[in-house]
Amino acid sequence: MQKNVGGADRIARLVLGPLLILAGVAGYAGLLVLAVGPFPQALTSVVVFLVGAILLVTGLVQKCPMNRLLGFDTRGERESAGPTKGRP
Repeated sequence: MQKNVGGADRIARLVLGPLLILAGVAGYAGLLVLAVGPFPQALTSVVVFLVGAILLVTGLVQKCPMNRLLGFDTRGERESAGPTKGRP
């Protein structure tokens, strides 16, 4: 699979991913209330942790299966293109 995550999308994933991981851990430990409606605290914390982990990994490897399925490519031509002629 080709890289399809870059620019602001990648930065957002690399910032939000670790924040959600920390929030999930804090919620599971009872330090942060994450329970929403009928969903228990532990379940919500695990879901938040997993979303954060997915964002972090896709930001690091610059490959997102969901972007591929939806046809998104946030890397852009500037990042994915090789060196241009005439430039050192």
